[in-house]
Amino acid sequence: MSCELGVYGLAVMGVNLALNAASKGFRVCVGNRTPAKVDTALELAKEQGLEEKIFGAKDMKVFVESIERPRRIIMLVQAGAPVDALISALLPLLSRGDILVDGGNEFYKNTEHRLHRCNEHGVYYLGMGVSGGEEGARHGPSLMPGGNEEAWESLKPILLSIAAQIDKTKAPKKHQITDFTTEQTLNACVAYLGPGGCGNFVKMVHNGIEYGDMEIIAEVYSLLRHCYNMSNEAMADLFTEWNKTELNSYLIEITSHIFRKKEGNGYLLDEIIDAAGSKGTGAWTVQQAAEWGVPVPCLAAALDMRAAMQKTAANKADDKPTLG
Repeated sequence: MSCELGVYGLAVMGVNLALNAASKGFRVCVGNRTPAKVDTALELAKEQGLEEKIFGAKDMKVFVESIERPRRIIMLVQAGAPVDALISALLPLLSRGDILVDGGNEFYKNTEHRLHRCNEHGVYYLGMGVSGGEEGARHGPSLMPGGNEEAWESLKPILLSIAAQIDKTKAPKKHQITDFTTEQTLNACVAYLGPGGCGNFVKMVHNGIEYGDMEIIAEVYSLLRHCYNMSNEAMADLFTEWNKTELNSYLIEITSHIFRKKEGNGYLLDEIIDAAGSKGTGAWTVQQAAEWGVPVPCLAAALDMRAAMQKTAANKADDKPTLG
């Protein structure tokens, strides 16, 4: 099969992005370091009636050779060293004008280094933020590409098609590759954000802002529960009403659902450990803001609270005294 897109890295985001592209009519080759995940992806494609659009390759050379030139490959592997290792494996197999896209949460300066490295080999590079989680990857994520503009122009038909759509009635036609109207372009939740690491920078700040939003929600919950003695159902009703106002957002909506979620004879929320992890993007945002002298007190406080809660949870787990 001669494929129009390659997706390497078949954790939940990679699999769902590949299925998304296939459902839009594009031929996709999928690959992974562990061959078993290739089989799983092909099984999912068959279950969804997409087996004629997805081809699996368990060998890196076969993976690359299965993609038509200029090759367009989206990498969805763990940020950091795994990305560098994958680039090292791919570059000797690629030709001038081919395109690599890093769809993970990567620090924008790392993206700029990789872009220069790839450009030295004649390969174009994009760092692309992907927002929306597993469901977004499958049915329409928000995409934030930055890097070589030539790469954006080549990938534009695919990215416009797989991105979330503001109005689904204005979405591109299946396997549309040319003649995109201005309305279609503006309707898709994707745009070229600029050179270098711009795409990953925007995703970094996006995630940092989300840290702040989630901390605000957590503190509102604490006030409602401990100061106003509101029940989970009452808080769910309040958040549902708030979501009908200018506060309307995905986070407010899902919080109302979380309040109502039952676990056995009680509520799931009451069983959740009071701690939150992080993947680095929030810290990067605060660090970059500090470097540039930009005040981001809400984001910094949110990051501090995550660290404090992790420490408290660890102390409780170790049965150690905590500072009051």
